[in-house]
Amino acid sequence: MASHRRTPPSRVGPAAAADPSWASSTGAVARRLRAINAVSATAFVLGGSLFALGAALAQGDVGGPRLAASVYLTGGVFFTTGAYAALLLIANSRRGEDPDGILRTPPWRWWSLEPGKPDWASGVTLFVGTLFFFVSLMDALIGDLSVAQVHRLVWSPEFVGCILFLVSGQITLVALWRGRRPGAHERLEWAMALVNQLGSVLFMVAAVAAFLRPATGDELAVGVANWSTLTGALCFAVAGAMQELERPGLPG
Repeated sequence: MASHRRTPPSRVGPAAAADPSWASSTGAVARRLRAINAVSATAFVLGGSLFALGAALAQGDVGGPRLAASVYLTGGVFFTTGAYAALLLIANSRRGEDPDGILRTPPWRWWSLEPGKPDWASGVTLFVGTLFFFVSLMDALIGDLSVAQVHRLVWSPEFVGCILFLVSGQITLVALWRGRRPGAHERLEWAMALVNQLGSVLFMVAAVAAFLRPATGDELAVGVANWSTLTGALCFAVAGAMQELERPGLPG
């Protein structure tokens, strides 16, 4: 579930390269972007780890359904935090160059609207997906829900979230394929994207397996749901650890 960003290098004019104030400003922005990347990556690692723990508790029937639901909800907070931090990176990694060849760093932005950019489309889709997931996790804590209420309040938003995760991952994979270039950084991007998409597929399997039978109220396949959630969550945690290796900034 870790974010995908493609940050092509920018040319720096000779005047900018010789300007200490420009170098200081650029360095400060780069450090801030790397800090946000660390927040995003760490949030995905924690979110994935907590979801894996919640699935293990559910499979082992430890502490009852409320304990597992509480752990899932905490993990959902981290997933949403990681997705939003990734959007901050995308919003603030855009750079422009004036006709004089000097690189200009725009002011910090808390949001951006760039529908033509694959990384933005992927990031927004992922973020919205985490919101749907968070709604389902909140509703799961209500307890004493009828089968129809579970379908409407818990399973449906979870299923929509899984679809959005898959769409986000597919956008990333298509963008990587179209813009493929040699280098270690691209290999890291591919590894992150593939691990993330595997996690999304496993989450979709878990969602389908967790559908309640209308007649009995039982899940279609409890074990499949729990183990798919656990392994999918570990994929997201691993991808978050890979994201820790990225060093976003403002290269010259």
